[in-house]
Amino acid sequence: MKRILILLLLLSSFSFAQEGKKDYSLEDIFKKGTFSARGIRGLRSLQDGKTYLSVETDPQTKLRYVAKNNYSDGKLNSILFRESDLIYKGDTLPVSIDFNSDETKVLIPVGEEQIYRRSSKANYFVFDLKSKQITEVSSRGKQLFPSFSPDGNMVAFVRDNNLFIKNLSSGEEKQITLDGKNNEIINGRSDWVYEEEFSFAQAFYWSPDGKHIAYYKFNETEVPEYSMTMFEGLYPYDYRYKYPKAGEKNSVVSIHIYSLENNATKSVEIGSEKDQYIPRIRWTQNANTLCVLRMNRHQNKLDYLLADAASGNSKLMMSEEDKYYIDIEKEQLTFLTNGKQFINVSERDGYNHLYLYDMNGKLLKQITKGNWEVTDIYGIDQKKGLIYYQSTESSPLQRDVYAIGLNGSAKRKINTLSGTNSASFSTDFSYYILSNHSAKSPIYVSLHENSGKVIRVLEDNAKTKKTYAEYQISPTEFFSFTTSEGVSLNGYMIKPANFDASKKYPVFLYVYGGPGSQNVADAWGGARNVWFNYLAQKGYIVACVDNRGTGFRGAEFKKMTYLNLGKYETIDQIETGKWFAKQSYVDASRIGIWGWSYGGYMSSLCITKGADVFKLAIAVAPVTTWRFYDSIYTERYLRTPQENKAGYDDNSPINYAKLLKGKFLLIHGTGDDNVHFQNSVMFSEALIQANKQFEQAYYPNKNHGISGGNTTIQLYRKMTDFVLNNL
Repeated sequence: MKRILILLLLLSSFSFAQEGKKDYSLEDIFKKGTFSARGIRGLRSLQDGKTYLSVETDPQTKLRYVAKNNYSDGKLNSILFRESDLIYKGDTLPVSIDFNSDETKVLIPVGEEQIYRRSSKANYFVFDLKSKQITEVSSRGKQLFPSFSPDGNMVAFVRDNNLFIKNLSSGEEKQITLDGKNNEIINGRSDWVYEEEFSFAQAFYWSPDGKHIAYYKFNETEVPEYSMTMFEGLYPYDYRYKYPKAGEKNSVVSIHIYSLENNATKSVEIGSEKDQYIPRIRWTQNANTLCVLRMNRHQNKLDYLLADAASGNSKLMMSEEDKYYIDIEKEQLTFLTNGKQFINVSERDGYNHLYLYDMNGKLLKQITKGNWEVTDIYGIDQKKGLIYYQSTESSPLQRDVYAIGLNGSAKRKINTLSGTNSASFSTDFSYYILSNHSAKSPIYVSLHENSGKVIRVLEDNAKTKKTYAEYQISPTEFFSFTTSEGVSLNGYMIKPANFDASKKYPVFLYVYGGPGSQNVADAWGGARNVWFNYLAQKGYIVACVDNRGTGFRGAEFKKMTYLNLGKYETIDQIETGKWFAKQSYVDASRIGIWGWSYGGYMSSLCITKGADVFKLAIAVAPVTTWRFYDSIYTERYLRTPQENKAGYDDNSPINYAKLLKGKFLLIHGTGDDNVHFQNSVMFSEALIQANKQFEQAYYPNKNHGISGGNTTIQLYRKMTDFVLNNL
């Protein structure tokens, strides 16, 4: 088999040489960065709205420094501090731009350790720009989420599941909570499932006047533990943490408000129901009022509570209900400075749009409307009454940036180039940085005046464009087709550079397909897209189709998979395989599919339930039964296993192991805290007991991303070889 592979590679290289093409390898893609595009990082608008920060390197000394630059001409305004200013007890601290609100102090992390997806801990230091003094936040252990008070005189942080405040003037470190305990009580920090599924890890917030701190307390005592064996040292050890699987007990969550004036803590009234979620808390413009978002466990009802900081008493401001579920990830609650109104987003009319409410929860205005979706809010210029946002108005495959009045009038598009656009505005909205990219063009970043006038181009990625041309990277072609059920699906394909319509090619599909996701978009693809091209130049058509349940085509398209995850998605991917099989340029006997995470779940279903369509599948870190996945994500779409047994079992790949016919590669990291290795272990066992032959690869101690050292390139070489040898 190895000799055949070598011969194929030699023939492929000869073909490239014959066509005058430059050959490239997996090392070029995943190690050398040959095809990488440059973006703009480290820019931060200062409070004056006319200048911004950037981290630069002195070409002579090679030392870094933080520069204050003019938006108007890009020229250096001043140097705020240099790396040489950051010497503490003989060590040079790293450069940071994590400033306090008045831009006189900066937080600097040292020895950062990643915990989960959104959390890390480090030893933090505060550098005072005026005095040049460096203060250690704490010498008693690494801290999480250090946060300046509004006046910059204090830093709140979490350590050992408790909340602390450091007074930068006196040096006093005050402990606010006392009951924090590993795997039992957490203060000021999210538990695992909130961090993963509600997308926040810091769980405390200063009030606007700095007199209070609102914080979460998670009592996870009764949440079942999950154990992962970590293969390090002479004797492996178990890493144990609380992970609520579908239908199991969640943390009991409470909200508290600590007063710095009287050192007292009040509990916020959030109702008597313990089995519920608090996915967000936000201080309003009134420094004494906290808004608490309360959601039932089914996640189809969301209450907005207003709580008094002094007493903890709360009242219901408004409620929203959905016949399926409420997608809290789309929440972008913003309280206006007039203290009387707020902006929020909702899918209440079937598409995600902007709404204006008063502080009694009364709807004043639906600001945007149409069969398209608002996908991001970049800021609200409250002086001019304008909202800057991103949407899919042009196409579900594209993103454009707009401005619109709070009354829904005077809407205008900011960008001029098509594709995927995003924006970053200066503090006073007088300038903005516009980023554009598409399937055909890498990131193009330009600086503009608010009027739209281009001041200068910050990055055009001309080098990347030239590289793509030199290697004749095939273009991404978009298409759509209608299934036998009358459903129109969007897709893209990448063909070999020397594509000949009279020949027949194998097809390798990429799938994710999870609720609200999108893979088919007019956007720059990055390293994975170059890998697809690498396979295309080996003679494959690489394609992707977004099935029902994916996002940006309205709530009904996205939520129609409710209570039946995997059913309609698999039908659509099998229909995709059948559609390709009918094309004159496709070899119907050589259609494969692969995916990661939810995509691994999908490819596992396709190679079993769609065994007559797919010859090959690769599943990376797949869910194989939703009974093994976490409560918040899974129950949002399926409710609990106790309520919906069929929804969990009718589309579990484990239950279809006996249907496997084609070649199958199963891959997982043993240290995956998200989609547990257990999923692949139990699927392996089902395949073994069904007497099915398959291949599998496990990556010791690697998490859901399966990376680190040579891991990425080894993984992609393994998948590449599997495709070349079997499809």
